[in-house]
Amino acid sequence: MRIHHLNCISTCPIGGALMDGQTLGLRGRLTCHCLLLETESGLVLVDTGLGLLDVSMARKRLSRFFLFLVRPEFRAEMTAYRQIQRLGFRPEDVRHIVLTHLDFDHAGGLDDFPGAEVHLLAEERDAAVARRTLLDRMRYRPAQWSTQPSWIAYPSEGGERWFGFEGARPVAGLKDEVLFVPLIGHTLGHAGVAVRGDGGWLLLAGDAYFYHREMDPVRPTCTPGLRFYQLVMEKDRGARLENQRRLRALCQESGHEVTLVCSHDVVEFERLAGRSHAVPAGTQRIDVSEPPSWTPVRARVRAQRA
Repeated sequence: MRIHHLNCISTCPIGGALMDGQTLGLRGRLTCHCLLLETESGLVLVDTGLGLLDVSMARKRLSRFFLFLVRPEFRAEMTAYRQIQRLGFRPEDVRHIVLTHLDFDHAGGLDDFPGAEVHLLAEERDAAVARRTLLDRMRYRPAQWSTQPSWIAYPSEGGERWFGFEGARPVAGLKDEVLFVPLIGHTLGHAGVAVRGDGGWLLLAGDAYFYHREMDPVRPTCTPGLRFYQLVMEKDRGARLENQRRLRALCQESGHEVTLVCSHDVVEFERLAGRSHAVPAGTQRIDVSEPPSWTPVRARVRAQRA
């Protein structure tokens, strides 16, 4: 299986370095890390990020509060649809979409792939459809769900054991190459998605954590802004913190068998993608063997183009 790393529209939350630990100024910079998988069953997307309709009709599809708070960097070339085209594929060949959860910045591109089967945890589907609280009504956006009839829901209980995590389930139609790993807390049906590659497992942990240093096994830290944001957005604090603890243990105990990444950390994205978060897939790879900030990465991209 070949794995492509896509940043499907960055968000720029108020807080600068208090959010991302690096940016000077009012607004920080976060990725929306999605995966494109080349499998025997066709193309598979893990999360979609924001989509083409979000770019063209943001005020009709998204909460005005979140538009102000995180100010997405709406660039059509950064949507999953356009990046898939840049990689030489047809968007129509995306057969499956596997969701960590249904927050607007993870599921906005669903409408761009009407022929794909959409897989998610049943608890996430139920919470999103119910939209019981004000926060739920802002984070879950039914305008993005034209594909809802094709959703396939999985229970978070039962399943198998995966590196100490209970309830892991293979995604239908993808053999045992792609698994749901329940990571409840950020939402009631939040999941990580584990992908078996040639070099071991890659676990996209979604919003189970937000900042790479949260996974430090000795002294985990998070920026003040992202710590507060996680508190505001969480649906189950105890479960969220326990799953972060278990993810740190996974980093220590799995060795090189599992690579862990969250959805919104620029450093993690650039390390795995080998390019600046600000350029779409299909751009020439650069050396980011050391975890850099995105400013020097952008500088190296400009230098190579020159």
